[in-house]
Amino acid sequence: MKRTNRLTEGNILHTLIRFAVPVFFTLFLQALYGGVDLLVVGQFAATADVSGVATGSMLMSTVTMVITGLSMGITILVGERIGRGEPDEAGRAIGGGICLFAAFGVLLTVVLLAGAEPLARLLHAPEEAFAETVEYIRICGGGSLFIVAYNVLGAVFRGIGDARTPLFTVMLACVINIGGDLLLVEGFHLGAAGAALATVISQGISGLACLVYMIKKFPILHMSPEERRLDGRSCRTLCFMGVPMGLQYSITAVGSIFLQSAVNGLGSLYVAAVAAGAKLFQLLGCPYDALGATMATYCGQNVGAVKLDRLGKGIRACSLLGLIYALAAFGAMLLFAPQSTMLFLDPTEPQLDTLVALTAQYVRILTAFFFPLALVNIVRFSIQGMGYSGLAILAGVMEMIARMAVALVFVPLFGYTAACFASPAAWICADAFLIPACMGSIARLKKIYAKAPEA
Repeated sequence: MKRTNRLTEGNILHTLIRFAVPVFFTLFLQALYGGVDLLVVGQFAATADVSGVATGSMLMSTVTMVITGLSMGITILVGERIGRGEPDEAGRAIGGGICLFAAFGVLLTVVLLAGAEPLARLLHAPEEAFAETVEYIRICGGGSLFIVAYNVLGAVFRGIGDARTPLFTVMLACVINIGGDLLLVEGFHLGAAGAALATVISQGISGLACLVYMIKKFPILHMSPEERRLDGRSCRTLCFMGVPMGLQYSITAVGSIFLQSAVNGLGSLYVAAVAAGAKLFQLLGCPYDALGATMATYCGQNVGAVKLDRLGKGIRACSLLGLIYALAAFGAMLLFAPQSTMLFLDPTEPQLDTLVALTAQYVRILTAFFFPLALVNIVRFSIQGMGYSGLAILAGVMEMIARMAVALVFVPLFGYTAACFASPAAWICADAFLIPACMGSIARLKKIYAKAPEA
């Protein structure tokens, strides 16, 4: 227990910042993965390979999001056990989770290997890049166990309150990924396949390093033979907490696919603008992902310690951080959006000025609504940390409905500008549900523990 980070004590704002900063850098580096792959492939491979990596990485990003959502169950359950001061129960939850995700990794491997071609068609992979897309999906699918292990071990560390170890391991993965891209894509001319191999190898080595460090440095993670067994009760609890979040990501992805299909109908210039804007947005949105992950651990530990008064205070403190960053990001994009978009655009593009203007418009509209996005992440993960994971599905449904409505109704009427407002509309709709749900969840917990403190 001495090596765990208790988020149940001390100044709330300082505690949240100290935990969130390493999580932010971890997620920021992870977001660079796809960008590095595309950059190297764009420089040293054919156009078909670039398209194959772009399309295949879209699917693998969705898969990773689902894994992250599912593994959040481990983060919260372990956090609750740490908050209660029950290291043995935390070890049992970790052991059960590892067994459960090992089975999930095998299933995912089979699905991606066998379904690579249908999935590529579902993603509307260009015909000239269809083979490269299938190859990218199959190679990443073959390394699914590594990808699952990499994300699950990071969730375990965050559950015990350690946000720094995942940062060091993702730094290692980034270095290996960049070196692998240069070696396999530039040196051996493997194109999209080389980028996929570099990703799998880097995450495999990083996951192994994370496991070795976990065993050596954290006594709480020295699981006994009993804890390494598949514990039915722990697995049920993990599924109860993690599956709704995984489903929420899946539902949100459905809305995004509808929106992408609508944008595809506007023409290649608009598709390129949204693709570049989405990559910049992914980097700009990392602080909110970090705040969300922080609040899941924070609320889990404080519910476990029955310090319910800290829940609302933590959400308000985290929302203040989200507001400050929202104002800063919007101001920065008002000034520097065109320059920032050039990170993801080809300077030789014949319609570069138009493409830059469209991408800058997309990014500026998104950042103008960053505070609603902050509330989506902070409140949704807080609710999940309190144990009411099922509400995440309903929030995802609200987002999906909003994006589908924009895609099916407003994009045909108003074109590209409507597509830019799709995500803000989704965030506002989700907030309309999540904020009252969060208030109700805190009130319900206080009522439950007032009647039965030992519950």
